[in-house]
This record gives sequence, structure tokens and C-alpha cells, in this order.
Amino acid sequence: MAKQRTHFVCQNCGYISLKWMGRCPECNEWNTMVEEIIMPEDKLQEQISLLKQPAIALDIEKIDLKEEERIKTGINELDRVLGGGIVPGSVVLIAGDPGVGKSTLMTQIIPGLKGKKILYVTGEESAKQLKLRTERLNFPKSFQSKNFLVLAETNLNLIINVIEEVNPDVIIIDSIQTMYRPELESAPGSVSQVRECASVLMQIAKNTGKSILLVGHVTKDGLIAGPKVLEHMVDTVLQFEGERHQSYRILRAIKNRFGSTNEIGIFEMTTEGLKEVKNPSEIFLSERTFGVSGSAVAACIEGTRPLLVEVQALVTPASYGTPQRTAIGFDYHRLSVLLAVLEKKIGIRLGGHDVFIKIVGGLRIEEPGIDLGIVSSIVSSLKDIPVDSQSVVVGEVGLAGEVRSVIQIEKRIQESAKLGFKKIIIPKNNTRGLKIDAEIEIVGVRKVNQALEELLGI
Repeated sequence: MAKQRTHFVCQNCGYISLKWMGRCPECNEWNTMVEEIIMPEDKLQEQISLLKQPAIALDIEKIDLKEEERIKTGINELDRVLGGGIVPGSVVLIAGDPGVGKSTLMTQIIPGLKGKKILYVTGEESAKQLKLRTERLNFPKSFQSKNFLVLAETNLNLIINVIEEVNPDVIIIDSIQTMYRPELESAPGSVSQVRECASVLMQIAKNTGKSILLVGHVTKDGLIAGPKVLEHMVDTVLQFEGERHQSYRILRAIKNRFGSTNEIGIFEMTTEGLKEVKNPSEIFLSERTFGVSGSAVAACIEGTRPLLVEVQALVTPASYGTPQRTAIGFDYHRLSVLLAVLEKKIGIRLGGHDVFIKIVGGLRIEEPGIDLGIVSSIVSSLKDIPVDSQSVVVGEVGLAGEVRSVIQIEKRIQESAKLGFKKIIIPKNNTRGLKIDAEIEIVGVRKVNQALEELLGI
């Protein structure tokens, strides 16, 4: 009997070595090298009959660009993030922290997939547990359960046999880290298993036109578990964000071959499952306290959606030699840049103060148009002067202390006027050619100190 050959694979990045090493030379992580058996060449060439398709080279002019009708999920927030719905033959990866609501979301889309046969493959729960979830989510009485099939299995070869037998239109795999192929000796969730299972499922989707939704785990650092190649293989990667102790969840597109990666969907977790948030601006501002220093309302854009968010700042004298800088929902390095601009260009000394910044509601905003709101809240807290509660601020802050223009200013102004704000501070360059019919005072500023004078009177 031939001796089995082995190699060592990093469980973090997929690096392969013929000998064991304490630290992976590729990603510099410790104790991630795991021994795996190298499959013989003849076994590697064995393919499932479903995957055998003739290779044909096509003339570029003869490729049909007819757009296929997307599959609507019945959840508008999810359809927006996907770019209009699920594309037939696509593979979508949905990842997030434990308990954030991934399986709940996958279950809730089933009633909306009308006329489609769905196969829900669960590797983490039993069929009875999935049945209990459908009852908790109060499926509509009109739902045709005959098109909803449940399979509690982790062996991918058996799953493929069931797929051939029932021929579903949409396949949900919960989760990809629990699937395994018996031809591989490594354990489920390892780099080789996740890579191989995802590759087989991707070929099924491309060759048969079936849509596949993969639920994925994340590591303690918030990264998608498994090899990075998993994200490259799939068509769409959606990140489900949110804290266990907060009711709001944000679905963000990290990669999307069929739509924009700037869109977000906002949900509220309730006892009856996830509910869409139709007007997120109103929700995020519902608990705002008036007449308190260190709070400002900023208008930002996430994809095509305008959002009004509350920015809170707390500036206190430093108790230790080195002042603290903390940012929640905002990039720490950008906060450092804004503090340097305030010191150098505006003349506001913050070297001896601790500065804490928070975007209310669990949001994480990366759009530069929120800069002026951050600066306003910091100065408001430092001077203990409340920002005008009827004003909204918009603008990117440059290193010279100037307020730079932002995109989609009309949507920001309309959203502010809709929620009853009386004044909006915008970059001066955005006022050029601005034609908008809204009952709100528009003030253009060129410098940060001009904006502070309008908001704080200093």
C-alpha cells in the first residue's frame, strides 16, 4: 500500500508548506499550520456527473447580453443591497457574527420567493429546529410549503445527489463552514474543505443556473472565516453587521458583481424576526437630546440612500500624560487628522484633552461628508456650547481647514427638509447651480471656522 503524502496548510491564509512551522511566513499568524493528506491525482480528477460540461469557446459578438430577470426576495432592503434581487446562477455569501440574524434572514426570504423551489440545507441545526424558526417568524398563511424542502446534512456529495433529485431553483447552505467532502481528509471548516466545497457549489450554480446562498462564519477579528479565495470565488459578499445588545442590523455589500457595493440595508431585530427600517434617519434621531453640547446632526450618503445621523463627542481634560482618542463607528486615523486640523488651522488646543467620538445607532460611517459634523461636535463639547438643534451639517474637511464639496447634495438637503430641519450647512462649492425646492435655509461655507460661527456663534 502506497504511503500517504501530507503537507501543512495555514488555516488563516491557505499557505502550503511541506514541513510544519510555528508561524506562517505568509500571514505571520502563529500555530495555524495543520497537517492535511494530499489526495492522489486520480481522485482529484473525479468529478460529480452534474459538473461535467463541455468546454466551448464563444465568439465575443455572439454572446447574448439579454439581462435575466432577477429573483425578488420580497425584502426590499435585501433586494437593494443585491442590486435588485438575486441573479439566477449566482453565488451569494452572507457573513456575520454569531446571533446577528443570518439564518433568520435566510428563512424570512423564503415566503417571498414565490413560484421558486427552495432547498434549505442546514448543517448546524436539525430539521425540527428550522421548523420551529418558521413558526416563530409567522410565515404567511398563503405560503406554499410544498416548494420549501429542508435537508439536514453536511456531506456535500449527498447534498449534490439531493440537488439532482429535487432540482431546486434556489439553494441555501447554512453554513459553508460545516460542509465537507469525504474525499478530503481534513476536518469541516478547514481551508481545503471550505475551498473545495465552495468550488463545487459554484460550478453547480454556473452550469445549471441555480442560485446559491451561502451563510458564512466570521473570525474574532470580524473577517470571513476560511481562505480569502472564498470571497474571490463567489459573486456577491454581504456583511451582516450589528451588536447583540442593539436591535438594529446593517447589511452591507462588500463585493457585488451585479450591482453597487455602496448600498446598505437596515433592519430591526424583533421577537418576530427582522423587520425592514423604512426611514432610518428618523429612527437614528428618535432619541436625540436637545440643548446638550457635543451633539450634531450630519447628512451622509450610503450608496443611493441619504442618512441623517447623530454624531456625539465628549472632550474632557486628560487624566494621564497621553490623551486618549477613541472613535466608535468612525475611522480612528481620520479622527486624528481632524484633531490636527483643529489645532493647526483653527487654533483650538486639544493636546491636553481626551476626545471620544461616537456615531449613534451602531452605524459605521466612512463617507467623508461627515467630517464637518465630527468637527462641530468636538468643538461644541470643548466649549460646552450646544449646536443649533435645527441645523444639519455636511462637508469634507481638508488639511488646510477648508470645507470641500460632497456628492449628491440634493438628496441630503431633501432628507433634511423632510425631517423638519430649518437650516443646513453645506460646502460653498455645492451651492453653484443648486436648484432645489425645499423649505430649508441653505448656508454655504468655505472654511471650518465659518461653519463653527454659524452653528455655535464662535
